[in-house]
Amino acid sequence: MQTPHCFFLAASLCFAMTAPAEVTVVHDRVDAEHAAAGFKFPRVPAPLRGDAAAKAAFTLVDGERDGNGGSLARLHDGALPAVGDNPAANFFFRGSDGGRVLVDLGSIIELKAVNTYSWHPGSRGPQVYRLFASDGKAPEFSAQPKRPADPAKAGWKLLASVDTRPKDSPLGGQYGVSIADSAGSLGSIRYLLFDIVRTSDTDAFGQTFFSEIDIIDRNASSVVEAPLAPLIRAIETEGGAYRFTVDTTEAPDLTEWADRELIPAMQKWYPMIVNMLPGDRYVAPKTFSIVFTDGYKGVAATMGNRIEGNPPWYRSQLQGEAIGSLVHELVHVVQQYGQARRPGATRPPGWLTEGISDYIRWYLYEPQSKGCEISPRRAATVKYDDSYRVSANFLNFVIGKYDRNLISELNAALREGRYDEELWKTRTNHALAELADEWKKSLEAGGTAK
Repeated sequence: MQTPHCFFLAASLCFAMTAPAEVTVVHDRVDAEHAAAGFKFPRVPAPLRGDAAAKAAFTLVDGERDGNGGSLARLHDGALPAVGDNPAANFFFRGSDGGRVLVDLGSIIELKAVNTYSWHPGSRGPQVYRLFASDGKAPEFSAQPKRPADPAKAGWKLLASVDTRPKDSPLGGQYGVSIADSAGSLGSIRYLLFDIVRTSDTDAFGQTFFSEIDIIDRNASSVVEAPLAPLIRAIETEGGAYRFTVDTTEAPDLTEWADRELIPAMQKWYPMIVNMLPGDRYVAPKTFSIVFTDGYKGVAATMGNRIEGNPPWYRSQLQGEAIGSLVHELVHVVQQYGQARRPGATRPPGWLTEGISDYIRWYLYEPQSKGCEISPRRAATVKYDDSYRVSANFLNFVIGKYDRNLISELNAALREGRYDEELWKTRTNHALAELADEWKKSLEAGGTAK
């Protein structure tokens, strides 16, 4: 394993309410290739649970939280991201200016250290911020100094300046920072203010993925609860050709179900779906991940080879649609449509992308559920391109009557950016509109294309 980069900074600071302090900032880095869950560094302590931050109030003073990330609670909940690019498990700002975060400890305590942790494979990895502290007693004290106000003129003292950006290597990786004092005390403090800036002046998206902030009370018990280990399983598919992870860190109650039912289904069906959707010189992703996160508010979504699921919905569907919905998302992992770069490449129609996913789910994975049936009274209100179950029903009708290999042919055309409606005529001798009319008549007559 590559030796993490270590950096040391010492600065003098005098608080009126404490003895002079010599603050030392130490940071460690593990590069993106070698970073692993748990934040293990040679000098910076591993993250903790039950520290003073756990009961503190975190407030956004300035800047805007990125809606793709977690809330401020992610900074002091003791739960760590399991992988490097996990937006929902981190807090980060939106836009180009960063922001300020206030921490109210609730009362004045003597601090031993402040530790911060971040992780991202790209420019969102490093940490760049100034840390201010106050006991709140100064007459000019302002608890929420907004930019461009100088905290030092509002009853705050600059505790430390942090910049972990490496000078001679990519920015990605896992970073840990420890701000401490050589005498063992940072002072008697109630408030902390993090003034955070982006990692690059030219990268508007270089907002640090902050995973955790630990605040250590010098007088607290020396026994602090160990960090919460990510509940992540690393698994191989049947035959060992593919690997995937299932992360239930944010939904530990789903772990038993995932082990018992979800993982075996994914092991079996991913290689099967790869075989169903081949392509000329196309290689399906060798790895994928399934993450249950409160940061996603829909049912499930696929971004590249990462699937996110909404825990409350899955809890309600463990005996219903839970696994089937993830089979649908597995199809998206394999599809990888819209990647064609050749001139004139066509954009894949969304109804076909979703229709193919639901066809594989409802007609191949769980045909017994009959989840795509359409009654004659609904026939007049549906269209072949209504997407999802309706489009799956249409595909099943055409496959059953005209072309058993239609899904494979559609998939290849969509992936290569050469899909057009003429393909239907080529494969079935009927135009798409003619097939749609025939399908509708079948529905009206009570045929559900089972």
